[in-house]
Amino acid sequence: AVVVSAPGKVLMTGGYLILERPNPGLVLSTSARFYAIVKPLLEEIKPDSCFWAWTDVKVTSPQLNRESMYKLSLKNLTLQSVSRESGNPFVEQAVQYSVAAAYAIADKDRKEVLQKLLLQGLDITILGSNDFYSYRNQIEALGLPLLPESLAALPPFASITFNSEESSGENSKPEVAKTGLGSSAAMTSSVVAALLHYLGAVDLAHVKCSSDLDEVHIIAQTAHCIAQGKVGSGFDVSSAVYGSHRYVRFSPEVISSAQVAIKGAPLTEVVLEILKGKWDHERTKLSLPPLLNLLLGEPGTGGSSTPSMVGAVKKWQKSDPEKSQDTWTKLSEANFALETQLNALCKLAEEHWDEYKELINSCSSLKPEKWMEQATKQSQEVIAKALLGARDAMLGIRYHMRLMGEAAGIPIEPRSQTQLLDSTMNMEGVLFAGVPGAGGFDAVFAVTLGDSSNHVIKSWSLQNVLAMLVREDPRGVSLEAADPRT
Repeated sequence: AVVVSAPGKVLMTGGYLILERPNPGLVLSTSARFYAIVKPLLEEIKPDSCFWAWTDVKVTSPQLNRESMYKLSLKNLTLQSVSRESGNPFVEQAVQYSVAAAYAIADKDRKEVLQKLLLQGLDITILGSNDFYSYRNQIEALGLPLLPESLAALPPFASITFNSEESSGENSKPEVAKTGLGSSAAMTSSVVAALLHYLGAVDLAHVKCSSDLDEVHIIAQTAHCIAQGKVGSGFDVSSAVYGSHRYVRFSPEVISSAQVAIKGAPLTEVVLEILKGKWDHERTKLSLPPLLNLLLGEPGTGGSSTPSMVGAVKKWQKSDPEKSQDTWTKLSEANFALETQLNALCKLAEEHWDEYKELINSCSSLKPEKWMEQATKQSQEVIAKALLGARDAMLGIRYHMRLMGEAAGIPIEPRSQTQLLDSTMNMEGVLFAGVPGAGGFDAVFAVTLGDSSNHVIKSWSLQNVLAMLVREDPRGVSLEAADPRT
């Protein structure tokens, strides 16, 4: 079996702006991961398998207690569901595009190997870390405190609760409260990467070769866009494949041939065209500076619909181009200021490690107004200024995001979140806090210094906010040694 994982994300800066080139976003990949396990369905090929035939594909999602069966046409590489319940469009597109990509780039000998592999059928299992889903209700029902320890006590890959009213019906839909970490992008990317590796189209064991990752990225972006019925900015898929980085979106036209494919062009031709297309996205290495920690909190105020919020911002831009352009520019400047300070901190940590470590540790137990006093050496003054500069930049980002929300009539930083973020930013050792991505009620994040996370977690719990177990993990897709359940 091939086991591949891909991480969930937190968009720290670039909400809304990232939809338009050349605005960048800073996206952090996390320790929350989706796993795809791919193995043959049959030990060997049935003797009566004709060469141009159908093969079976089984997709299992243990957390949703679901199993879907499909027939895959080996002639035109399309999937047909043979299950009664509706399938998952993200998984379906991931399978079709991955198989088509493997065929499109294979030479004659490889095609024969591929044919035999596919005639054994595909058995795909999908598992998502608990962090992608909200288990807050279960924790409260068990009378446990709103603390990460309560989350850690749940079994890994815990089953996702079903709607109580509907659970008597056979096709009850799982009630999935998500935490906004980009589950569909992580899932799509893990399935694409696992299939491409299993079918020999890429080698994830030696990812020194970035062209393999680029192929995973292109196929995952395409499958994800087709499944969601629109071409998004793609930052969530990009971080699922490459890990933490600074991202500038691709031009949407590059996927236009895939949108045409729905009208009937052969999938292998479409995939070749997409792989050869001009993918002009940009990514620059960027992760949090050393000794800085990402913390995510779930306020339990219900989620937000990103598409409808994006729609409202676009409508406002059309109705008031002058004011919206001014807010857009100032927000862009604040984003750039934060990026500059974070890069400066990474460089300072490298050049003055001992002084950097000493200062971060002493500031971790103090409020921000006391940080400058801790800088006893010249290099530490520069570090303290960069820390305070990063704080100011985030305050600027939050201010302009609030303005944008008010003007567009949507809660980008709702009042309840503002109070929570202000109190968090006033705590000892907190560098800054904000709402990730498009904002709303989904989650809040904080970046803390050294060991200061613990008192933030306790303080959040008193404010009815559940700190999640997620941390930053800068890795993208990874080939795993074994099934994560073993």
